[in-house]
Amino acid sequence: MTLDTDKLYLDHRPALICYAMRILGSREAAEDIVQEAYLRFLPETSKAAKPRDALSYLYRVVRNLSFDVLKRRKVEQKAQSCDPPFWIVPQLADTPEQTLMVGDEVRIAQQVLASLPRDMRVAVEMYRFGGETLETVAEHLGVSVATAHRHIRTAMVKIAVALDRKNN
Repeated sequence: MTLDTDKLYLDHRPALICYAMRILGSREAAEDIVQEAYLRFLPETSKAAKPRDALSYLYRVVRNLSFDVLKRRKVEQKAQSCDPPFWIVPQLADTPEQTLMVGDEVRIAQQVLASLPRDMRVAVEMYRFGGETLETVAEHLGVSVATAHRHIRTAMVKIAVALDRKNN
């Protein structure tokens, strides 16, 4: 018994499209998948002994191609949703005025930090610049966490006041 692949395909094409459409959620994509499945199905039909085996193979090809499309979509969406690496994004160059202003602000912050008592300066440096926790700062200084927090807050207020005076 010879297998008429064209007839088998044409007879079951609407059902195959519905099957792929349930997986993909799009009729256009389902039609593309069914056509691709037929192109892959043709060379393999000589191996199928019965029309029923050929039909189940055709459904399996449609299913696998549909899942491949879903996987590809997921990867593409993930790639599009991620922020681009920092080195791709054009960086705005600071103007000379901005560079000078930042330098002035850093200098003022350094002067304020230098004028603070040692424990307060160390607390700020560890917490703000070193990324240490309040507990670590408190343990290093031999004070309570509340005292370490107070040191940091006081120092930051003094820096903010000094910067505000400079801008006014």
